[in-house]
Amino acid sequence: MYRVSSFILHFARALLAGSLVATLWVNLDPASYYDVMEHGLFPLPFPGWIVADHVRATLITLTSDLLMAFFFFLLGKELWEANMLERGALHGRRGALPFMATMGAVGGAVLVWLLVSALIETAEEASFGSGWAVPVGCDVVIGYAIGRRLFGPQHPALHMLLLITIGAELAGLLALALMRPDEALRLLWLLLPLAAAAGVWLLYGRHARSERETERQRALHLWPYVVAGALSWTGVAAAGLPGALGLLPVIPAIPHARRAFGLFAEAEEFLHDPLNRFAHLLMRPLVGVLFLFGLTRGGIDLGAFAPTTLVTLAAFWIGKPLGLMAGTLIALRLFGLPLPQGLTLADMARIGAIAGSGFTVPVLSLDTAIPGGAMAEAARLGLALTLLAGPLLLLLSRARPSR
Repeated sequence: MYRVSSFILHFARALLAGSLVATLWVNLDPASYYDVMEHGLFPLPFPGWIVADHVRATLITLTSDLLMAFFFFLLGKELWEANMLERGALHGRRGALPFMATMGAVGGAVLVWLLVSALIETAEEASFGSGWAVPVGCDVVIGYAIGRRLFGPQHPALHMLLLITIGAELAGLLALALMRPDEALRLLWLLLPLAAAAGVWLLYGRHARSERETERQRALHLWPYVVAGALSWTGVAAAGLPGALGLLPVIPAIPHARRAFGLFAEAEEFLHDPLNRFAHLLMRPLVGVLFLFGLTRGGIDLGAFAPTTLVTLAAFWIGKPLGLMAGTLIALRLFGLPLPQGLTLADMARIGAIAGSGFTVPVLSLDTAIPGGAMAEAARLGLALTLLAGPLLLLLSRARPSR
């Protein structure tokens, strides 16, 4: 197992610290917490045909739709490299088993959410299928922190865990995009990110391996990709989709290294291609961004327990692990795919249990996927409780007799 950047642990600590501050604040003085989080910071200088009239610039929206776009850019960059680059973890046939395990986890979580909510959900505003997008995502940074303690820093299971959690996070964002009820005409704005990505690749990105030195140097400048990213984010947000998706379209257009070193590999700190330079620039600021995300989205009302809390726990703690194991067994038995060297089915079961912790994208989904404030707060409490899976797994692993 290669060395993973220490920034992943810093991300997890910042996210949890922000959530802890928000939880204390919202339980001690909820009125002031919501006043600060929902206060309009400044009027948006855009007409209604660009930005919907109900959108306001608050600390919550700026963090979730703008700042978190840089975090998901980093996740998208890692998944892109794993798929496309030489020796990438998902390159060619290697990606089949992680993909099937991820889709199994996502499908299992959604199925259990639908079944359990149909059986026990009592909220008046709930309808069949409401909230199905919440359990699709999970949490990369908290999952990695748990996995590192459970498996050890050099275990190959950590690589599989990162692949599955990153895939589930991006799938959760796409599911959230499907939930956005906006006018169909707004989707025409998606032509802007496509044009920005294609244009910057044609003018700059494709020349990164040119035989002419001047063209090569022009392609290595960062500013054209910054402009393309700004246009891409604007198009995605104006289309009514989550702004957190806004930078993903430009990733394929940015010149990158020829081979992958692993997800969040420490060795990438020595690479100087534009895509990795962007990653280097983002690492430190993202610690603050994840603290802000925890502060704005992670306030848990400890008195919000309701049937939706149990629905959330069932989807993450039952649906996700069982679905992941089902996807893994289908890959092994029906398609004859081998487990990566050093991994066992017991390791995959532990990965499934860790994937049962959900926070970043599931929390982001609450406002859109779930109707009603009380129902959303009950689900938020359930998401916080899913994080107990980590300590429980660590306790069970210590209680298990050594061989």
